[in-house]
Amino acid sequence: MAKLLAVLALVVAAASPLVLRAAAQGEGQSGLLPFAVGAAPAGCDVGVGEWVYDEAARPMYSEEACPYIQPHLTCQAHGRPDKSYQHWRWQPRGCDLPSFNATVMLEMLRGKRMLFVGDSLNREQYVSLLCLLHRAVPEGARSFETVDALSIFRAKNYDATIEFYWAPLLAESNSDDGADHALDDRVIRGAPMDKHSRFWKGADVLVFNSYLWWITGSKIQILRGADNDLSKAMVEMEAEEAYRLVLHQVVRWLDTNVDPRKSRVFFVTASPTHTNSQLWGEEVEGGNCYGQKAPITDASYRGSTSSAMQRVTGEVLGAASARVPVGVVNVTQMSEYRRDAHTQVYRELWAPPTPEQLADPRSYADCTHWCLPGVPDAWNELLYWKLFFPAAGDQAL
Repeated sequence: MAKLLAVLALVVAAASPLVLRAAAQGEGQSGLLPFAVGAAPAGCDVGVGEWVYDEAARPMYSEEACPYIQPHLTCQAHGRPDKSYQHWRWQPRGCDLPSFNATVMLEMLRGKRMLFVGDSLNREQYVSLLCLLHRAVPEGARSFETVDALSIFRAKNYDATIEFYWAPLLAESNSDDGADHALDDRVIRGAPMDKHSRFWKGADVLVFNSYLWWITGSKIQILRGADNDLSKAMVEMEAEEAYRLVLHQVVRWLDTNVDPRKSRVFFVTASPTHTNSQLWGEEVEGGNCYGQKAPITDASYRGSTSSAMQRVTGEVLGAASARVPVGVVNVTQMSEYRRDAHTQVYRELWAPPTPEQLADPRSYADCTHWCLPGVPDAWNELLYWKLFFPAAGDQAL
């Protein structure tokens, strides 16, 4: 109880505008969601706002100080000449996010297991969170390991783990190898999904994402049954309907395996790409994120993120809110503005660029993944808000 009161004191200091609830009532009591210690102000939609340039408060850590960032995300180490992309802070319109507090989060996760499940963008958010937290854990009290598809960060003095599990399509698929998954054709198993879901059991906080790997322009092949006999008839489906099928499987698994009185479940929306600069008003053909140094300022900009896929997400996960609430972390629109924050060409490459690529850096610019520190840090601020200060209606899409 003393530790809980100390945490609440920190929360009050960091988030005085919020209406705090009596967390001492306990989990599952009086309508208090697990992990919630307060409530967002009425009418506050943290996904609607603007990026504010703030050199004093951003970044929240340095690239070189975080040992968990993979080389393909270390833009400064790979020669990016500017740092402006690090200094933008997300400001929701009409409300303030509580300041991210690593000690508060670790204390609230004491004795708990937090698990991210998804693709490389979800892994980026996971790594970002480790960067935000690791300085609050003494060096001798933390560890990190990766075994096959599972990565585990242990904060030993909190008896807490924060983990990532690679499952880019959520269902079992031919893209499940954590290293060798660059495949053109997508094959998924229609059911069951035990191969992956056995690793999800027992998590106190689950954070899913899945979008990028469905956007191939091709149909998805569905393998029926539990064996690997590819000679059996496979069903081809449009990506949206295959996505719907898999999300329904996830919902059924949540209904059976998650206790909403003790655990929380979140789904992070699509992370956008910036591969066509004509979408934000540039006239030159072939332009993309390469060379961009400032966010898009047109609030009406919507980009190329699939509205059909987003609609499926809302229809399926929204229906899940009665039994096991699924909270949305809506990062899509806020990230649409950030054409400037991708890794571009400033990353570790699998092979040296060809002379033709060097002559036109746009041709090998990565306009999907993000430099760290950067945009995924803001995603974790929203997750922090949703986890500890949920608004009314926050738990359904």
